[in-house]
Amino acid sequence: MSSEYAKQLGAKLRAIRTQQGLSLHGVEEKSQGRWKAVVVGSYERGDRAVTVQRLAELADFYGVPVQELLPGTTPGGAAEPPPKLVLDLERLAHVPAEKAGPLQRYAATIQSQRGDYNGKVLSIRQDDLRTLAVIYDQSPSVLTEQLISWGVLDADARRAVSHDES
Repeated sequence: MSSEYAKQLGAKLRAIRTQQGLSLHGVEEKSQGRWKAVVVGSYERGDRAVTVQRLAELADFYGVPVQELLPGTTPGGAAEPPPKLVLDLERLAHVPAEKAGPLQRYAATIQSQRGDYNGKVLSIRQDDLRTLAVIYDQSPSVLTEQLISWGVLDADARRAVSHDES
């Protein structure tokens, strides 16, 4: 494994770990010693090569697909990142509750968790959209079209959804 590739892989590992709010010692504790802090740290620095088997096990431990850990497989390289999914909360307030009730409650929950009460817009993740699609019993692309028609999502959201489904 080239040292540059190992460093990029390590950066991905570190990003996933920190997104989950774990320190290196936190990984060791959560894994009950299966993943030693010194080993994970050396993977993250690119000082130690990780086997495919160990990478798959680490991805499983973090609860992410292996491809999320591989350099060059997610936006950030030459590929243009997908547009963000931004809900227009002011427009959402004008959508009848019988249509938008689940979305309004979901958005309020995210705002509460983040302590984000600006009331104008709210960024959501692809996973949030997939969850909402389950709640609405629709595919993410169909739900996206519905939210665009309500004026709650910008039409650029189509690109984010088509990127996620490819």
